[in-house]
Amino acid sequence: MARILVIDDSQVIRDLLSEMLTDQGHEVSTAADGVAGASIAIGESFDLCICDLHIPGKNGYVIFKEVRAAKPGLPFILTDSLPDHLAEQALNAGAAYCLKKPFDLNQLREILDKVLHPVKTP
Repeated sequence: MARILVIDDSQVIRDLLSEMLTDQGHEVSTAADGVAGASIAIGESFDLCICDLHIPGKNGYVIFKEVRAAKPGLPFILTDSLPDHLAEQALNAGAAYCLKKPFDLNQLREILDKVLHPVKTP
């Protein structure tokens, strides 16, 4: 399946997503802060990054921009618990999706399917 990086400062969210994604057959790596997350995302090969926007070290928008500069094709799903301008900026810059926390795992599964298996148009 896919290699997915989850960057979130909440251990509960990292564990929940890691378990869900692993159960679906994906290989999952995690990071608890923005500095480590950006370093892992740039230094390793992933098919998708799921990243919290409000995270210590570097916020998710900064991570997205740094990783996107190094790996332009890597899709990002951002999660957001605080309503502010970062989600809109990230979506305008090319992030695949932004999910408001708390999000429904079925909604995330649908988004994963769209991001990892995009419909090819002729």
